[in-house]
Amino acid sequence: MSDARESNRVLVVDDSQDTLMMLSDALRLEGMEVLTSSSGRHAITMANSGSPDIVLMDAVMPGLDGFETCQILKADRGFEDIPIIFMTGLNESEHVVRALAAGGVDFVSKPIELNELFARMRVHLGNARRARSASRALDSTGRWIVACDRNGKVFWSTQQASDLLHRAGIRSDPGAYLPWEVVGWLSQSDEAGHGPLNRNALRHSRNGQDLEFRLLSDDRGEEVLLRLIDRHRGTDEEQLSKAFGVTLREAEVLLWIAHGKSNKEIAEILDMSPRTVNKHLEQIFNKLMVEKRTSAATMAVKVLWRDG
Repeated sequence: MSDARESNRVLVVDDSQDTLMMLSDALRLEGMEVLTSSSGRHAITMANSGSPDIVLMDAVMPGLDGFETCQILKADRGFEDIPIIFMTGLNESEHVVRALAAGGVDFVSKPIELNELFARMRVHLGNARRARSASRALDSTGRWIVACDRNGKVFWSTQQASDLLHRAGIRSDPGAYLPWEVVGWLSQSDEAGHGPLNRNALRHSRNGQDLEFRLLSDDRGEEVLLRLIDRHRGTDEEQLSKAFGVTLREAEVLLWIAHGKSNKEIAEILDMSPRTVNKHLEQIFNKLMVEKRTSAATMAVKVLWRDG
């Protein structure tokens, strides 16, 4: 397994000792670190203490079965991106539906064909790694992002967004629901059926916090991305504009400089020509009294990361 050299840790959950031993030996030969559990309750403890990268979950077990165990694990913050692959008996099609509904990403039939299992694990480990990388990137660039469905059910949120919602007394853990005002805003549709795409923002005050929800993306599918803004602080662009006396357009360019983007990338993001980006940079350098983009980026970061 190509991912094996990265010492991925797999938690195998099955009430059959024979299955545990067989999979443990096979996975270790692939260079993986293996944790085992013979019950759902013990698996939850192992997952919390062992931090697995992926879980192989038996569907049918006495006591807490695999479906219930998966639901409990997926409700814990930090476990959202951990892939859970179910192991189910042949001709148990109803198990497949339950597995996916419980939060599983895939399933393999018993008796298990190891090459097929390893192939599926490679795919899901890669997907999970990219998801975690994207989440870390969002967190590191200070993005206040919440992903939810059109009923306001939270899928995930960046740490900054979670902290901001917590201060407002709003739950942000996966499965929680955003306030009914936000749900109503999301569910509104105009006659053309475009939903809230033409609505710029929703202000929501609670517990002394003044929040603004902005729609980032809505492909009319299941997931809606919202950007949160603390109106006491303003947007990143507004903070930079106020701090350095630059225009909002210049602040947008400065923001992406702080995020390490090249002039070409900034031009694509802001839908302007590279030449226009260069002109904005000249004005930014003059107003900040610096000569290098690294110096401008450092000054911007100090503003954006200061305590609010």
